Amino acid sequence: MQKILVTNDDGIAAPGLRALVGALEGVATVYVVAPDRERSAAAQSLTLLEPVFYAQAAEREWSVEGTPADAVILALNKLLPERPDLVLSGINNGGNLGENVYYSGTVAAAMEGCINGIPACAISLTGKRKDPDFSGAAKFARALAELALKEPLPKGVMLIANVPGKWNGAVRLTRQSPKITRNVLKDGTDPRGRTFVWLSEQKHIDESEPDTDYAAVFAGCVSLTPLELDRTHAEFLNHLSHWAAHLTK
Repeated sequence: MQKILVTNDDGIAAPGLRALVGALEGVATVYVVAPDRERSAAAQSLTLLEPVFYAQAAEREWSVEGTPADAVILALNKLLPERPDLVLSGINNGGNLGENVYYSGTVAAAMEGCINGIPACAISLTGKRKDPDFSGAAKFARALAELALKEPLPKGVMLIANVPGKWNGAVRLTRQSPKITRNVLKDGTDPRGRTFVWLSEQKHIDESEPDTDYAAVFAGCVSLTPLELDRTHAEFLNHLSHWAAHLTK
C-alpha cells in the first residue's frame, strides 16, 4: 500500500490535520509527523542552534518540538520506516494566497517534501475561523491525494490548494497572486513599559486578476496552484551576462 506523510504548521492536535487524516482512510498508509504546537508563519526555517526534541504520540504519529520543515526532515530521515509516496500539509485554518506563500509554514512543510524529491501538496481552508468546518476541504484533499498518487507531479513542482469556506464545487487552475494586502501594525505598550506592535494584514484592493488564486477563492472555487522549486529567472540570467564582465576583477 502506498504511503502518505501528513504534516502541518497548526500543530499535531489541530482539527484541520485530524480532518485530513480521517479523510485519507483507505487511500494509503498514513504517517503523521507535525509540530507539537502552532508554528504558523515559520516559513522554511530550521532549528539549528538547539536540539529538536520529538516524541511518539500514537501509532505512526510523532510530535516534533520544531518548525514544520524540521518535522518533515525528521520524518524523512529518522522516523518513517520507508520513503513516503506523497507529502500532504494541512488542512490549514486560513488561506495561503499571494505573498503568504513565502511566509506559510503549511507551504514550507510541503516544499520540504518537494526539495527531497517527493510529490507534495499544501491544503488550506480560506477565511480563518474560530470553529471552521473542514469537511469540504477534507473531501477535496482526499480526491487530490488519490490523483497525486496515480499521476505523480513533475520533479521540483508542488501544489497549493486553497478551499473556500463556501465551496461551490468548482476548481480553478491559478497562478500566485501578487501582493494585494497591506501590512497593519497595531501599537501597544506592555505593563513594563516596553513598546510593541501586533502584525496583521488587510486586503487593500477591490479586485484581483482573474487567473489568480485570490480571484478563484472570491468566486467560491478551489484555487489550485503549481509552484516550482527552481526560482531562477532564466531570461534575466542571460541578460546578466554582461554584468559579469563589469563585476569580474
